[in-house]
Order: sequence, then structure tokens, then C-alpha cells
Amino acid sequence: MIRQRAKARFVGRRAQLTLFTENLAKDPFSEEAPADFLFHVRGVGGVGKSTLLRQWQEAARRADAIMAVVDENDVHGVQQALVELVRQLEAQGGPCKEFGKAVEQFRREQAAQAEPLPVDGEASVSSRVMTQAALGATSLIPGAGFVTAMANPEAAAQGLDRLRSASRSRSQRRGGRGDESGLSRAFVAELERLCRRQRWVVLFFDTWEQTAHYLDGWLLRLLDEEFGPVPANVVIVLAGRDELAERDWAPLRAHVVDVPLELFTEAETRALLTSRGVTEPAVVEAVLQLSMGLPLLVELLSLARPNTVEDLDSGGGFADVAVERFVQWITDPKKREAVRACALPLQLNEDVFDAAAGPEAEGLWEWLCGQPFVSGRGDYKHYHAVVRASMVHQQRAHSPQGWASAHTRLAEAHATWRGAIEERLPEAERWEEAEWRRHRVDEMYHRLCAYPGTYLTAALEQLVHAAGQGVAVLRQWIEAFEQAARDTTDPTLLSWAGRLRSALTGDDPVLGCLGVLLSHGGLSADGRSWASTYRGKHLYLCDREEEALAELDRAIALNTRNATAWSQRGEVHRWLGHYDRATADFTTAIDIDPTHAWAVAGRGESHRLAGRYDQAIADLTAALDVDPTYAWALAGRGMSHRQAGHYDLAVADLTAAIEHAPTFTRARLELGHALRQAGHYDRAVAEYTAAIEHDPTHAWALAGRGEAHQQAGRYDQAVADLTAALDIDPAHAWALASRGHTHHQADRHDQAIADLTAAIDIDPTYAWALTTRIQVHRQAGRREEARRDLDRAVEAHPEDDSCTFERLMFEAVEGRLQSSAEQWSQLLSSQVDPTDAEARFLNLFRSLFVETENRVPEATEELLAVYQGRGDLADLFSYVVELSALPDELGDRARQCRDLFMEHDPDVGRP
Repeated sequence: MIRQRAKARFVGRRAQLTLFTENLAKDPFSEEAPADFLFHVRGVGGVGKSTLLRQWQEAARRADAIMAVVDENDVHGVQQALVELVRQLEAQGGPCKEFGKAVEQFRREQAAQAEPLPVDGEASVSSRVMTQAALGATSLIPGAGFVTAMANPEAAAQGLDRLRSASRSRSQRRGGRGDESGLSRAFVAELERLCRRQRWVVLFFDTWEQTAHYLDGWLLRLLDEEFGPVPANVVIVLAGRDELAERDWAPLRAHVVDVPLELFTEAETRALLTSRGVTEPAVVEAVLQLSMGLPLLVELLSLARPNTVEDLDSGGGFADVAVERFVQWITDPKKREAVRACALPLQLNEDVFDAAAGPEAEGLWEWLCGQPFVSGRGDYKHYHAVVRASMVHQQRAHSPQGWASAHTRLAEAHATWRGAIEERLPEAERWEEAEWRRHRVDEMYHRLCAYPGTYLTAALEQLVHAAGQGVAVLRQWIEAFEQAARDTTDPTLLSWAGRLRSALTGDDPVLGCLGVLLSHGGLSADGRSWASTYRGKHLYLCDREEEALAELDRAIALNTRNATAWSQRGEVHRWLGHYDRATADFTTAIDIDPTHAWAVAGRGESHRLAGRYDQAIADLTAALDVDPTYAWALAGRGMSHRQAGHYDLAVADLTAAIEHAPTFTRARLELGHALRQAGHYDRAVAEYTAAIEHDPTHAWALAGRGEAHQQAGRYDQAVADLTAALDIDPAHAWALASRGHTHHQADRHDQAIADLTAAIDIDPTYAWALTTRIQVHRQAGRREEARRDLDRAVEAHPEDDSCTFERLMFEAVEGRLQSSAEQWSQLLSSQVDPTDAEARFLNLFRSLFVETENRVPEATEELLAVYQGRGDLADLFSYVVELSALPDELGDRARQCRDLFMEHDPDVGRP
């Protein structure tokens, strides 16, 4: 009976390999294509997961699949995992250029800052710009007509601020930090490209019990096709100790093949020992007792070739016995010492092997990699955790001095390798370099093992900086710290490891861990300053600005030379709309570190938001002198040029920003605005379309494309896009007002009124919608409705020039021009800038209302010359048509102007 059961179990283990290979033998696109796309191998440590994965990887090679493997050595976050997967796939399937660009963009976005929202009651410059950019060529506001924006957009901008604060999350300030969606979309796109040329692509995720901390949620989003359709010929294999969480994985259960690996039965253990020539009954019984059914330990004990029970009776735990007997079986003393020495590093490559084992082990690297307890792919290998724990325990107990000396030697080796990287890498970029982090964390681990009490404070200060890089890096450092605590059994390290682990699993790991670290009385003033800096930055990203400012105040008080703290406090002030304070803080940071490009760009952005465009351009240019590929600075300078009316320069900068960061949606959106303001409507549509393809739910891009169509006179396409934007965000009052304005231009007055009324319902003081509804009512002959809206707008915005303009137009149409001539003169003369289209429009109205000499033909020709080839004359024409109905001299001048308009563009008067 036992023999039959043993045979069945061995068949079962072979069947696990067959299960995988039979799937790969099928055509992924045929009717018989496997429904299973994810395999989950699970079982306790030492049960054979790694062995089975190696067999499956060999089967994948035979099936001409390309594959990639990651484990806990590669994964401390989604970014690291994707980079490693793509690195391996590239080696087999060719360059993944788009993913490389996405990685670069992700890294740049980690430092990027989103535009801040204003304080209540004060319109931000950004909203003024948005209102002026929204309708394009000459600062038109949706629903407000030409002069509403040009004369004084402040009140309209305040309304937009209130509206967009409801539709845009404040978390945009993160600039993409911590959000790997763009990377994931690029990764899926590369999978799709590879799968067009390959029969199968197989992704292996080993040690899932550790890597799931970072990847479980991401993998579920991937399989839910949040980042795009996953090709049918992608197979995913997970290997870990635990079952998948039923709550999260239940929807995918039908497609997950569960492959549980259990301990060897007695029969399987006996069969394996027999195959290794271990048949002495007493020895077999001893192996059964010592191995506890773990295949790895059965294998090691069998390889030790025990002849008697005494050969196995070494005392201690069963794992220690198995490992010790295996090492003793290695008869070459050089090999035996190499095995022991290489148990100390957390991970091995040939350089680490040489540093650990010394010159005596020359030529043994390949031999070590072939041992059953060594696994890993590519450059880095590692011991099985059970074997390593036993060897570490033995060495620490056997020779404490030798233990300290070996760890010190390894720490110095990593410090040397780290130093070599630092010679070619600026300090600001080191934490982004995976190889630098690997050496830094391994150096910390070895120094803690060598001298836990002496090195504790230095290690905690490193953890402060690790926390400043985000949860993924922080987890990597805490895991190394925990490993040092376990390997040394030092009570103080174990206590700190427990506190840090508890904070890491809390609601806010970064804040929690930094709070724990600040409780250490031995932390230096500089270390405490950095801890407060990182806490302030994190609080800011969590929309807790006042707490962030208090924390950054503490950071600066602890170290007034902390340029990062100054610049980060400047960023918080910038977000809050305190532009002068932001500028002062950024200036201090730059005085401390003139090469601090982020601070220089941040000061430039503060100038831009305050309307100081020349200073903004100067600072952003200086930041680009430091880093010409700095996409955020290029975009900021492009926005500054656009707001200053330098459209060609704006287009050049924003185009360059997109070339360096193709997924930089904000830059593409701004490029659309710039092109539209310059009258290049088709090119603007193309940029908006690209932004929409990147993010189909981007309501602002849809609305912007609608505006471009509207400006080009394509009203039906405009309405379609604006409707799509409203389908995504029904409370998007900007899009409602814009659609109402479009209907107004197409003489669909009832639909215009409906949309404008809906926008006003969202914000009863919304000047854009109010002034536009005034126009619609007035031009439709609904004088009383127009008058009520005018009174309402003036009451809500008594100082708003757009409301003043509409009131004066109302009086002019009613024949009361003379009583308001002085106010017309004041309004027009205060706005004139002779260099742009707005000035030409104002000159035309000056000729109509103020000038005694009839200069209408000259003023009209000047205006139309600016608008040559552009289709956004409808708003201007509507005002002129209203005035042309008057029977007096003003009517005569308006009719002259109307005829010139029609001569310029016969279609301008058509609905």
C-alpha cells in the first residue's frame, strides 16, 4: 500500500510539470487554447517550489517561450519588478524602447510638481490662464465671449477655481509620484509587441510570500486589464508559501491553477533515499525523523551519504544536522569553506563570492551555483533560507570574532563598490540607482551584523533616508535590518526591528516609521532634520499642508543648511498660493545649493503662477542649463511663454518636453492650448487626441479638443467632445458652459440656455455662464431675461470688467451710449496692449464707441489681419451684428465693420 501511494505521489509531482508543459504545447489562439493563464505553486520553505520552477523554466525554453523571473532580490516595488522583468525580456525579444521612455518619465514625474489650487476668494494665475487658454486664440472663455476673458478674467477664474477643485483631486500635486500606472501601461504594450512575435511569454514570480507585499494589488489590476488588454499568450506563475487571498482573488479562481506542494510522505522519503543509495534501515529511520518530510533536507541528508545513525547524530536542530552533515560530505576543504563563507552575504554574485570566500576559492563560483541549496537567476544567487539560517547560526556561535571580521570585510567591499558608483553619479540621483541601493543596504546589513551596538544609530539614520524614498525602498531597508536582527539575535536590534515592522504595517508606513526613528535619542541633529523634512514632504502629499509646514519649520530649525527642507517648504507655500513666500524659500535653497535644479524650477513655477513671466522664464532656463532634458522645466517654460503670448516659443518648449517624456499628459494638454491660441486648430486637435489616447477618461483633454473644434467652426464635433467630457464628469461646469457657448454660436439658443443654466446651477455666481447667458438672451430678443442675468452678474461681481462690458453693451444696444461713454473710455484705455490680438479688438471698440474720427475700417483691417486664416470670429461678429441694428451713427459704424467681417469671411455670419 505504501509503495502504491509513493508511486502515485511521484506521478503527481511529474504531473505538475506535465500540467505546465501541456499548456505551452497548445496554440494560444486556437479553439483549444488553455483557459488557465496563472499557475500558483505553494508550500512551506524547503518543499520544492524552487525546484519545480526551475523545471518549468526549462520546459518554457523547450517550448520556445521567452520568460522572465523575479523574486525578493529584485522586488521592492512595482517599478523595480517591471524594470527587471523587461531587462530579461529584452535579452530574448529585443529592445523595449517605449518602456524605457516610460521609466525615464516615471522618474522625472517623481520630482514633478502639479499646479496648486488657490486659496478661497482669490483666483489663481493658473485659473486665469486656463480661462484665457480655454477657448484659444485670443484668451476666450467658454460661454463668455471675446471680451469677457480679455477685459478682466479674474471673476471668471475664481469661478473656475471653485469648479475645478471639485473635479480635480488635490493629489495631482504628486506629479505621478508613487503611481506606476504609466509604467504598467507601457509594460503591457511591450508584452503585446513581444506576443505578436512569440508563441508564449511566461512571467515567473518566486517567493510570492514576500513580493506580494508590493505586487499583489498591482497584479490584480494587471489581470483586470486596467493597464490595457493582456495578450492571450502571456502565462504567469506565482510561487510562495501561502494561499492567495480568497477575498481578492475570488473573481479569477476559474483561471488560476493551484499547485500545492506538500511535505514528502514517508514513502516518498524512502524512495528518494533508495535512489541515492541510502538503504540502511536505521539510517533511513533517522533521516525520516530529522528531515520532517522537507524535500530539501531529505536531499541534503541523502547527499551526505550517511552509513550509520552516528553519522547523523550531531545534536542540535534537524536543519543544522542536515546542513552540517552535507558540508562534511564535501571532502575538498576549499569547497567546504567556500560554502560556509558564502552563507553570510544576503545575495551573491561572482564579486561578492570572491570577497566572501577569498582567493583560496578561485574557480569555485560555478561549482557553488550548481549546489541544490543555491538558486536565483542572472547575476545574483542566494542560499535557501533554511540552509543559510543554519550556517549563519553555526558560524556566529563557533567564532564570534571570525563572524565580525567576515562581516566587516564584506561591508567594506560593498562600500568600495558603492563608492565607485558615486564617482559617476550625482548625489541627488543615487537613491534612484538600484545597484547603488543594493550595495548600500548590504553594507548596512553587514556592519550591523559585525557590530550591532556600535552601528545602530548610523543604520537608523540610513532608514530615515530610505523612508524619504517611499514605502518600497523603506521596506527593503527594514527587511535587511530585520535580517540582521535575526542573524545576530541582538536584543536591541530585535526590539527596533519589531517597532519598525509594526509601523511598516500601519495605515501610513512612512509617517509611522519616521515617527519611530525620531524617538531614538541618539539621532543626530542632521538626521532629525532629514526625518522632519521627509515627514513634511509626506504630509504635504497627503493634503495636510499646515502640519507639513510645521514639520518643515522644525527641519530648518534643526539644520538651516538643509536645502531640501527650504525647497520643500517653498513647494508647500507655492501650492497654497503664497507665491512670495515660496519664492523666498526657493531662493534660500538655491543660495545653499546653486545646482539644485528642482529648487530653481520651483522658483520659476512660483514666478509663473504669480504672473511674473520674464522671471519665470529666466529661472526655468537656468534649471534647463543644469539638465536640458528636464521635461517638467521645459513644460513650465512653455506655459510661461504661452501665458506671455509667445506662442511659437511655447510650442517649441512643450514639444521638447513631450519628446523627453512622451507620457507627460499635462505637457501635451498645454501644447494643445498653445497651438489653439496660435490658431493651429488641427494640430491642437491632434495633441488633445494623443492625450485622450493616453487617458481616455481625461475630461479636460476632451473639453480642450471640443474647444479646438469650436474655434475651427466644427460645432457638431465640438458638441460631441464636450458631451463626452460631461459623460465622464457631469459636474464639469467648464464643459457645460463651453457646450452652451457652442450651441450659442450655432444659433441653437434653447440648447445654449439649458447648458448655461446647468453650469449656473452648479455655481450660481459663475461669471462665465452668467455673462454668456446674457448674450444669448439679448441676441434672442429676450431683454427681460437678459436684464435679470445682468443684474445678478453685477451683484455677484461688481468689480468684474467682464460684467461691466456686458452692462455697457446692453446700454449701447438700448441707445444709451452717451450716458456711458466715459465708462467705455476707462474700460478700454485700461486694457490696451498694442502688441496682441486683444489690443486689436479693443482698438476696434474704441473706434466704435469713443473715437470722434471714424477709424472703423483701419481698426477692423488690423483686427482681421491678426485673425487671417482662423475661424474664431463668431463671438466678435455677434457683438458687431447687435450694434449694426442701431439707427444712429454707432449703427453706421457697426454696419461698416460687419460688412468688412463678411468680406473677410463670408461664412462668419452663418449658423
